[in-house]
Amino acid sequence: MLLADGVLRNRDAILTPLAGGVSSEIYKVEDGAETFVVKRALAKLNVADEWFADVSRNKHEVDYLRFVEGLVPGSTPSIRAVSVEHGYFTMEFLGVEFANWKTLLLGGELVNAHAHEAGRVLGIIHRETWDNAAVRAEFETTANFRQLRTEPYLLTTGQRHPGHALLFIAEVERIESNRRCLVHGDYSPKNMLISGPRLVILDCEVAWFGDPAFDVAFLLNHFMLKALYLSARRDAFFALAQTAWTTYARELGDARSAEVGRTAPRLLLMLMLARVDGKSPVEYLRDDASKKAAIRQFATRHLAAPPATLPEFFTAWKERL
Repeated sequence: MLLADGVLRNRDAILTPLAGGVSSEIYKVEDGAETFVVKRALAKLNVADEWFADVSRNKHEVDYLRFVEGLVPGSTPSIRAVSVEHGYFTMEFLGVEFANWKTLLLGGELVNAHAHEAGRVLGIIHRETWDNAAVRAEFETTANFRQLRTEPYLLTTGQRHPGHALLFIAEVERIESNRRCLVHGDYSPKNMLISGPRLVILDCEVAWFGDPAFDVAFLLNHFMLKALYLSARRDAFFALAQTAWTTYARELGDARSAEVGRTAPRLLLMLMLARVDGKSPVEYLRDDASKKAAIRQFATRHLAAPPATLPEFFTAWKERL
């Protein structure tokens, strides 16, 4: 396919699978003197549950990468070739000088400057696309967002906690009706590469013009879970969360960040629970019954009346730990 499309020049090109995610095939391609990455969306995701999604999402990912590069130069890999027909695209390969942020965090390398940059970039994207009708029309991808996020993360988790199912349904309705800005949809450390001061965003196939609180809660959720997993470093993880949130809020502006801050706590509780009981459980907690029980107890206790602000949320979770 790559040869037929003229993407490869040499029949002896080397394709090496790259780790990352459950929704796509990703390969490093060494084609003579050239090295790049090819990514193709999967119709059935590689998880235990039945989870299908439209492969046309590859186009949305390309559109997001190109658009965000215009807003924050250097924050995305450059796009090389796109095949809508075959559902793949190729992009710049970022070399060994780049480290995956999730890998750094799990290895104990917790740097506030990284959280600052993640918050800064997200704040710029949300601010510059806020209530932008043209961007909304370009990223009218609600059906895709439902397949990849609200159904597998929120509705599935609600079904598995029937006593709280109506709250999950109401939250999905709120998210899908709150169309404010361009949302990444998978804004997490595993989708960020870091080299010195540069942070590069990857894996934006869930891109959608929608609710900014989703990106914020999705990012903060990873700090909350890792504070549980690596309990000896929990204070440092809470510091990262606070840095990311305050930097984001500063970029977005007071009125808009206040709006996001009001809705994010309940969504964050739901996403914590989703990474235990949804279709995409976090791998480092999968076999730890006591830690999963702690998440379930904390989340279900607060769902009906969440902490009023994100700093109050951080305090409540820290006290529980």
